[in-house]
Parts: sequence; C-alpha cells; structure tokens
Amino acid sequence: MFDAVYVEPKKAANAVVIWLHGLGADGHDFEPVIPHLKLVDDLNVRFIFPHAPVQPVTCNNNIAMRSWYDILELSEIRKINEQDLIQTSKTINQLIEQQIHNGIPPKKVLLVGFSQGGAVALHTGLRFPSPLAGILALSTYMPREDSLKNEASDANKDIVIHMAHGDNDDMVTPRASKKTFNDLKTHQYNVSYNQYPMGHELCLKEIRDIGNWINELLS
Repeated sequence: MFDAVYVEPKKAANAVVIWLHGLGADGHDFEPVIPHLKLVDDLNVRFIFPHAPVQPVTCNNNIAMRSWYDILELSEIRKINEQDLIQTSKTINQLIEQQIHNGIPPKKVLLVGFSQGGAVALHTGLRFPSPLAGILALSTYMPREDSLKNEASDANKDIVIHMAHGDNDDMVTPRASKKTFNDLKTHQYNVSYNQYPMGHELCLKEIRDIGNWINELLS
C-alpha cells in the first residue's frame, strides 16, 4: 500500500475521494484545494492523497522522483512502462477495497487524478470490479486504450467521467486529452469535458466547478 495523506471530515466519513498527484509531486500537492471546493458538510468526505513511490524516470534522464509509472518517451500519448501502471492500479485497487471493507459503499468512492495521476485514475476506475461514483481526470491522457475493450469492467460501464484541461497546456496537450475524451466516447462512456484558459495546472474557476461536480455526484 502507498503511504498517503488522510484528511478526515468532522463526522464519520460517508464518502471517499482518492486524489492522485502528478509526476514529481506528492500527496500534499492538492491538499490545499479542499477548502476551495466548498463541499457540502453533510457529504462527510474523507480525502486520501497517496504518495507515488520514488523511482527513476527514463524520459527525465533517469532522475529519481515520485512517479506512478516510468515514462519512456514524451510522445503525445506517453510511451510508458505498462507493467508499472498495471501494478500501481492493483495497489490503488487495494486502497479502494480497504475503504469498502471499512464501510464506504463503492458508489461513494470517487477517483481523481492530475496528469500522470489522472492516467492512473482512468486506468484503475474503468477496470474496477465494483461500481464506483466517478472519475475526475484533470490535465491528463489515457494510456493502454487499446486494452480497454478486453479489460473494462461491466460494473463501471455507466461510471460518470469528467475531464478538464488547460487550453495552454504544453506538458499534456489539449489534443491528447481530446483524443482521450473521444476514445472514451467511442467506448460509450458517460464522459464530459471542460477547457480552461490555463497551462498545466488548476485554476480557481476549475476548482469551483470541480466542487460543484463532486457535490452533485456524491449527494
């Protein structure tokens, strides 16, 4: 299991948001976003921000940093070590199962990820064997799309997916995220998409929209 930052609600948790950071960041990266989401108190959401393991990243001159999987080549849809991604997804599955075992219904578990973390959220959520609340994929892309037809979980064929991206993002291009959006549509997923005037980051308008989306989804 990955080490993680846990932020508990004032009362017993009824729902869980698992939020995965981007390459080179850590679990604390999006912790300050929580108050700006303005979530309804009675949702009683537990936030879990896992830390990716530190490992060499090929495309960054083998410099060791927190990474959910090795990136071999910075192509538009990244060329990656697929076994790393599969193993990371298995570990996130264990975290979800732990929350379910502790009394959180699977339909109250939301996966969120930014950039590399968003790729993990999509990969994991679409293959998870129980129906989850949704997937929020921020400034990201979908690796292993060609495996989705055979690996997708029937339990999550109706999962709610929302994507958001910056129109000035030069790390993960808007074209890459639009390809992912269109691929998900082709696979007949319930997916929506927003674009914001920003780079590879979050902006306040996006954070407010995310908060509204989570409030509606988990109500």
